[in-house]
Amino acid sequence: MARVFDVIEYLDRSGREMVHRIPEGGSGDFRIGSQLIVRESQSAVFFRDGKALDTFGPGRHTLTTANIPFLANLVGKVFGGETPFKAEVYFVNTRQFLDQKWGTAQPITLRDSELGMVRLRAFGTYAIQIADAQLFVNTIVGTRGLYNTSDIDNYLRGIIISRFTDLLGTAKTSILDLPTLFDEISAGTKAKVKDDFAAVGIDMRAMYIESVTPTEETQKAIDERASMGAIGDMQKYLQFKAARALGDAAQQEGGAGGAGEAGGFMGAGLGLGAGMGMGAMMANIMGTAYQQMPGAAGGQVPPAAAAGAAAAAAGVGTISCSNCQAILPANAKFCSNCGAKIGGAMICSNCHAELAPDAKFCTQCGTKVE
Repeated sequence: MARVFDVIEYLDRSGREMVHRIPEGGSGDFRIGSQLIVRESQSAVFFRDGKALDTFGPGRHTLTTANIPFLANLVGKVFGGETPFKAEVYFVNTRQFLDQKWGTAQPITLRDSELGMVRLRAFGTYAIQIADAQLFVNTIVGTRGLYNTSDIDNYLRGIIISRFTDLLGTAKTSILDLPTLFDEISAGTKAKVKDDFAAVGIDMRAMYIESVTPTEETQKAIDERASMGAIGDMQKYLQFKAARALGDAAQQEGGAGGAGEAGGFMGAGLGLGAGMGMGAMMANIMGTAYQQMPGAAGGQVPPAAAAGAAAAAAGVGTISCSNCQAILPANAKFCSNCGAKIGGAMICSNCHAELAPDAKFCTQCGTKVE
């Protein structure tokens, strides 16, 4: 047997429901003269045959043909006006819904002015109020068939994310600058969705962006870029790393040999090889540094400087050329800078006369020995 409603009311204790239907399923049997109680921040909309017909504001209302004109066509005189009529009532919450959450279900792919392409997630809050209860019921409940509050929330979030993504794509900026534009983007998104919400009877009251976060892959790209910015000159940083690696290798050189005589020879061989490799690398580093020095002629590295750096890095003793004072390995027989024979007499650069090793001036022409 169908239930006949004499008192129609609904109290939302959670305060989170946007709309509640009585009865929850099917049509209800309402008697003329029944009491309709509508609380503050509520509107009651009578709904029949897929259409909202009458709306009641806060207060106590007695259902009669006077305040519900469509009843006159439903109730026959033979029933004395007491017959129940089929309808549904939707209680619409008209208070402000604060702290509504929105967020992107999937990352948004955007063009970034600095990183090239990024994938972002965005989250925020918004506040709404149902301004036209009958329009809301007609469009959301009647047309779209959304009854549950969660379904309505999802529908509204979809509108927000669509407009937000469109606005973010037109910004053409970098994710690194987005935090400074949160207020502008929030205001723009609110303006874009205002007409969409008004079309379903809702007033958008506030819109906020809490965060725009990159995906894990995009975050790695940002971290790498930040590291490069902190380093500054990448070439000098690589030189520093190479020099430090050489120092670490030199400290471990002595531990490369094995036990016994064979291990000693092996250690010596490894040490010599490491020393030669370090010498070549150090010469390259010194050469690069020399090229960056002001006044380096043509960007070329003096052979003597490279040879001296290689000898020093390899742990080999060094001597100075008696003619040009270039730094050379201790076992050098000729100077790699001027070609002078090591250990022989100095040659005057002006008249080419042979001079004593400690001579400061040429005994033939008086030229100062450099």
